[in-house]
Parts: sequence; C-alpha cells; structure tokens
Amino acid sequence: MEQLDGAAPPLREQLDAALDVLLSQLKELSDPLERAKVAHTLVGRTQDYGNEFQVVRNEAMNETLRVGQLNSTQLAGELGISKGRVSQLARGAPPERLFLGSGKVTVALAEKLEDGKLQDGRDKPVQGPVIATEDVQTYERLRKLAEEVGLEIAFERIPLGGNVRLNRNNLVVICGPRLSPLIEQILEGDPHLRFGKDDEGWHLVDRNTGEVYRSPMDRGENGDVAYFGRLPRPDGQGTFLYVAGIHARGSGGVVHWLNKELANVHRELKAKRFSTLISSRFDSKTLEIVDSERITPFYRPEGA
Repeated sequence: MEQLDGAAPPLREQLDAALDVLLSQLKELSDPLERAKVAHTLVGRTQDYGNEFQVVRNEAMNETLRVGQLNSTQLAGELGISKGRVSQLARGAPPERLFLGSGKVTVALAEKLEDGKLQDGRDKPVQGPVIATEDVQTYERLRKLAEEVGLEIAFERIPLGGNVRLNRNNLVVICGPRLSPLIEQILEGDPHLRFGKDDEGWHLVDRNTGEVYRSPMDRGENGDVAYFGRLPRPDGQGTFLYVAGIHARGSGGVVHWLNKELANVHRELKAKRFSTLISSRFDSKTLEIVDSERITPFYRPEGA
C-alpha cells in the first residue's frame, strides 16, 4: 500500500484546493439569480462526477481484492467502512467497463456527403449529409457491448467539416482523418502510427518498422485495417477513444475485437494512452465481421 498512500494525498489536496476556490468564487457572485443558476448547474455536475468517482472506486476495490493485494477485512480498514459494505461495492458491473467510460458514453459519428455512380453511369445527385451505414452498424455493435457491461450510451453527429467537441469525458470518436482536420492534427502527434495517402490510396504506416498496411478492400478482398487508440484531448485534461478504419467497414473490426478482448485490454491499459492497428475480415454476403486481430503492439507515447 506504500504506492497508494504516496500517490493519493496529492490528488486529495488538489481536489480540496480546487473545490475551495470554486466555492469561494461562487459565494462572491453578487447577483443572487446568477449565483442560484451557477450553483444549480454545479450541483448537477457534482452529481455526475460523483457517479463516475463511485464507478472508479468500485472497480479499484474489485481489482484490489482480485489480485490479492488486500483481503476484504483489510480493505475495509483502509477505507473506513464495514467488510459487508466492501463486498457490496466491489460487486456489480465488470471492471473492464471503465475502459469504455465511467458514465454515459457518447459516440460521435462523422457526417459526409454521399457520392458515387448510378447504375447508368451518371453521378448520384448530391443530397444532404449522411452517416455511413457501416459507421451506424459499428455504433450498434458498440452499444450492445457497452450495455452488456452496464454503460449507458448514445450517439451524436459530427457535422461536415469534422468540428467535434473533444474536451469532455466518456467520448468515443469514429471519424476518419479525411473528414476532420481537427482529428487529422491530433493523429499527427502519434509518434508510432499514422494515416497516409499515395497514388494507391489511403493506408496506415507503422513509423517504428516502416511497414505500410493497405486495405484488403482495395484489392477486392473482404477485409480492412483500422487505427484504434486513446488520444489526448486538446485541453490536456483527459483523453478520448478513437476508431477509424482505412474504409468505414474496418471500424466494425475494432468493436468485434473488443468484444473478445475488453477484459484483457482493460487489465493491461486501464485509461492510459495507446495506439494500435486492428485487422479484420467480413463475410462477402452479410458484410458482418467474422474475424479480427491486433497486428501491432500497444504503442505508448513517451511519458504516458
């Protein structure tokens, strides 16, 4: 427990200091209506964060008991609660759900303008922005996985131009860099993996080995490769999960892989930043993902 005792007090002190400043500023608001409105908002936000803190606490208690770091009686003593309360809190939703989020998860899906050819060879008429069918299917698979581990989940549209609000908790973004300059810029900060484009089309590159991964779909085969990572928010105050295939079908391969590996991934990575590539194959008739595998290590940025 030395590491826990050494690391926890600074976090508690930072929290106490931040709350003291916030409460002091709130009390100093001279307009009573404004003071009431801000306080009302803060009460709601405090409840939201309180729920998330409880999820993190319960997961950490579960892990402490699972790895044998302490038994129930010892953990109860450390937390100042009863042994029965320890058993009650440590049960419940599986700890691996924290890999996806600790509260209501929002999945942001990119809009695009649909293009292509009609059967007679003419260009399709330009219509309003749409979300790719494959991305909607990926969201539905992710929704089922999230609900299985006890998370509430919803989706929102990323408008044309790719302006997505990244500075928030519990966010998953499914959006290729070609649809969002903001995402493209963040991906450029990955020292290990990157998207690229040449005369043969879009591809993914492992900067460590120099290996180029191209989509089997571009060769007429039933497969794709996708980037999967936890990336830094622009405000530096957290991270978000990011999924993007070379083609939209590849994003579904990431969720297919997570269905098999979520517990292992959470055990290894927790909420740490990483990036990796996932290869998948799909059925030519149903278009359902039938196989998926991780094809690079979990790369970690320096200091993360």
